[in-house]
Amino acid sequence: MNRFLQIFKIPDLRKKVLMVLFWLFVFRLLATIPIPGIDVLKLQEFLGSNQLFSFLNIFSGGGLSNLSVMMLGVGPYITATIIMQLLTIVFPNLKKAYYEEGAAGQAKFNRISRYLTVPLAILQAYGFLNLLTSQGILDRLSFVNFFGNVIVVTAGSIFLMWIGELISEYKIGNGVSLIIFAGIVSQLPQEVSSAFFNYNPAMLPTYIAFVVLSIIVIAGVVFVNEGERKIPVSYAKQVRGNKMYGGVNTYLPLRVNQAGVIPIIFAISLLLFPQFIAQAASIFSPALSLKLNELVSGFFANIPLYSLAYFALVVLFTYFYTAITFDPQEIAKNLQRSGGFIPGIRPGEATAEMVGRIVRRITLFGALFLGVIAVLPNLTQIFTGIQALTIGGTALLIVVAVALEIMKQIESQLTVREYEGIF
Repeated sequence: MNRFLQIFKIPDLRKKVLMVLFWLFVFRLLATIPIPGIDVLKLQEFLGSNQLFSFLNIFSGGGLSNLSVMMLGVGPYITATIIMQLLTIVFPNLKKAYYEEGAAGQAKFNRISRYLTVPLAILQAYGFLNLLTSQGILDRLSFVNFFGNVIVVTAGSIFLMWIGELISEYKIGNGVSLIIFAGIVSQLPQEVSSAFFNYNPAMLPTYIAFVVLSIIVIAGVVFVNEGERKIPVSYAKQVRGNKMYGGVNTYLPLRVNQAGVIPIIFAISLLLFPQFIAQAASIFSPALSLKLNELVSGFFANIPLYSLAYFALVVLFTYFYTAITFDPQEIAKNLQRSGGFIPGIRPGEATAEMVGRIVRRITLFGALFLGVIAVLPNLTQIFTGIQALTIGGTALLIVVAVALEIMKQIESQLTVREYEGIF
């Protein structure tokens, strides 16, 4: 409690926290502004029967449930980021610029991602609005009015992307993850009150299953996110002038889950993309669009096949994101420059090979854990027929992982300021 109160005693940190809360409030306010011409009853029925768009509602922070101007959420930006990171594999020069140019290279990478977000947002807005119109949820509009809605929804997504990057600059958690976190948390009071007022003794197993699943996910996420492999590191003694430096033993912490919750977000975003492609195809061929829609709908209706694909994507993106954000070669170089070495291992290439081998092994456990938690609600539905837990695991996973990350960043900022006060 004392650590929590310290946040508001430090002016700089208090200002950062309040600004983050302000921008999240702006996001939630805009998420309540709907576009015109909505049939609310048909919309609720459509979202309740479509698991795919229940996932999209997570990304939009509940903005999809009332077709707000923020209905796309940060989905287009996440898709653009995935495309750019995939391109780093295809084009070595892009990967070289991203890693070797430091902050300038990353700024360039992020700028291109933002540019790519605009056409993706337009494509997704058109596809989704066209789908809702064909389902009778939205009134049929003239071309000018329909195009106006596409522009408004696109602008909402771009504005939300800007809010996310603005929040990230305060170093109180990742902006995109915080937006998704805020959207999920904002729906909890409604979900709890709905469950309370609609309580049915016959549905008691459902409530018990949800509570058990929640406890498993929360305990599992905390355990895996805090888990790390400690590699011993020694520093050779060095004499500089009349003083001796080094000669200490420490360790290199390697987290079991280096990627955090990002693989889940990437996997869901990639699963959503085929639906928008199917809708966008109606521009060129309505028959092709209808055929693609049938294929996509059939895929998501097949729960075992869909769960297997979801699991595979989460595992794949865990390894992919870890490979992008964690470079054993760079770790080995930094250790060698600072006079550090792993006992029994030669500095340089041998160190990089050993660190890379350990990271791949421990990432396997993190990837399998994320994959199992992601599809656990689907497995529950397969074996019990309970549909109420379809997205519970994913939502809880995101909430707990983001909350842990926020706590760590705030704790680190408090620790830095304590040291500054000492000196």
